[in-house]
Amino acid sequence: MAAEGERGQVLVIGGGPGGYVAAIRAAQLGRRVALVERDRLGGVCLNWGCIPTKALLRNAEVVALMHRSAEFGIQVQGMSVDYRAAHVRSRQIADRLARGISYLMKKHGVNVLSGTARVASGTRVEVQPANGGTAQTLEADHIILATGSRERLLPGVVPDGQRVWTSHEALQVEEAPASLIIIGAGAVGVEFASLFATYGTQVILLEMLPAIVPLEDHEVSELLARTFTQRGIKILTSTRVERVEVGPAGVQVVAIAPQGPIELSAAALLVAVGRAPNTENLGLEEAGVRLERRFVAVNEVQQSSVPHIYAIGDVAGPPLLAHKAMAEGMIAA
Repeated sequence: MAAEGERGQVLVIGGGPGGYVAAIRAAQLGRRVALVERDRLGGVCLNWGCIPTKALLRNAEVVALMHRSAEFGIQVQGMSVDYRAAHVRSRQIADRLARGISYLMKKHGVNVLSGTARVASGTRVEVQPANGGTAQTLEADHIILATGSRERLLPGVVPDGQRVWTSHEALQVEEAPASLIIIGAGAVGVEFASLFATYGTQVILLEMLPAIVPLEDHEVSELLARTFTQRGIKILTSTRVERVEVGPAGVQVVAIAPQGPIELSAAALLVAVGRAPNTENLGLEEAGVRLERRFVAVNEVQQSSVPHIYAIGDVAGPPLLAHKAMAEGMIAA
């Protein structure tokens, strides 16, 4: 399928949890499979999401346990923590698992192409190689869209990797900041709040809705809020951000709380207000693929409005979870 104009049976666009599972399963079922990935195999989950985050949280769990060592009859003197070492460990884990995905692609005969894909029709895809070479036109009997999602941003707030972060930049930080404002108290926001607070960061957690982790049961929200407060994490719910100002010394946030306007400042800002599907610049509308709220509309077997095009994972709608993407990859294959 790598040759110009050559027809293959299945072409997967995106190498995240949904894409690589779909590719492997299709290959196991006897299909010739190619997979196009513009960045790294494993997608956001493995490289810049679930896996490195959980690795860092495991480090934080050990640090928190060591602070309680006296409860277990263990006396620790002169203990120090090194966030940089925790960061290095998280990257090593992600890199090792990414290499494992590459091995699985080779093992199952999946032809991996590094580049950016655009759908030209229900059976044709144009691929611009990552190295900037000449674009290829590939044909396949079936196309599986597994392009995932990206961090949703606030209007006018641009991540710079220094003062303003999304979860992607937060996972590249090698030192815990002295203070941090987190906008959004969903799963991502509370994970980073817990992580950095363990390493001594003064954390302020802002949530527009009346409770943190608002999609969870009320009892869960209450318990987590109580635990966070005991740990020194400041929680402001029913609070809407009005303005963000970034300066050389840090970040200032102007928000509307129940008691009125407030001003907050910190060394850094993390925006964790959800994710948006990667459906732009794929040629989907031109190919006749129907979108609903920017997600690809699919039926019970992940088929889009175009018979030969399927969509799985985040791009096919919520919940935006890795195991959901994997299950849909199996269905589509």
